[in-house]
Amino acid sequence: MTQPTLIQRDTQADHLDVALRLATDGLPVLPLRVGKGPFGNCRNCANNACGGRPNMKTPGPCACPWSCHAWAAATTDPAVITSPPWKSAWRYAGAVGYHPGGAGLTVVDLDNADAVTWARAALPHTRTVATTRGEHWIYQGTMRSVNGVRAGVDIKSRMSYARWLGPGTGTMSALPEVVRALAVKEPTAARPAPRIIAATTLTRGGECHHRSPAYLERGIAMAERRITEATRGVHTTVYRTFLAVLSAHGRCGCLTDAHVTRLFTAAQAKGESLRHCTDAWSNARTTLGL
Repeated sequence: MTQPTLIQRDTQADHLDVALRLATDGLPVLPLRVGKGPFGNCRNCANNACGGRPNMKTPGPCACPWSCHAWAAATTDPAVITSPPWKSAWRYAGAVGYHPGGAGLTVVDLDNADAVTWARAALPHTRTVATTRGEHWIYQGTMRSVNGVRAGVDIKSRMSYARWLGPGTGTMSALPEVVRALAVKEPTAARPAPRIIAATTLTRGGECHHRSPAYLERGIAMAERRITEATRGVHTTVYRTFLAVLSAHGRCGCLTDAHVTRLFTAAQAKGESLRHCTDAWSNARTTLGL
């Protein structure tokens, strides 16, 4: 990928121009809403008509068969970038997003000053981009995207997107093993933390009044299997599975901490962070009005 020549950060007036310049340089782009959430980018999903939520990094309950959300929508095709519904989306966009993995890049997102201090001591120097609260460190090479690899540190590469904040400074280095190692999850019986799960559990753990305990057990087992067997779109699969479980049992009082722990454990075994599991559970509750 040739290095973007744009020097200044983009403003709302020139999002489309910025996107076209980045696409020319080989960086797959997409419009982001204010708050950094993605648009639904096909006709069926425009303006989140599909039920996707504007501030979520994963789409809501959407049956659209196309790759029209988030990182999967990123493109370098100027015809797509300038055609409806993207043409109108750029007018309302809060930022330009891009898919690092699609350009052969990995972004280490350092969300606060402590994380930046840690990176300067622990990671090889590379291209650096200032963010609102910290920095993006950009490496040449791709890897699995994982949130919360340590306090204030997310990895954005394959199946993820980042906000374009300018080309940054410094020479881009090859993706080092020390960064790849951050994505390796060490198994521990302490995950997920019961205290956090208990805080997000909706129900009282009573008897299910409309379905048998055997039905509930089969439902939880099927949910675990659905998450475990996901080969792509893990973020979306986890959210939709949580949504399905809560839709069936969220109001009857049958779910317990043990059930939710099983779901969180399955998600974390696929590389999801505890924070993402908690957010997905909370977002599913909100979607259902629970």
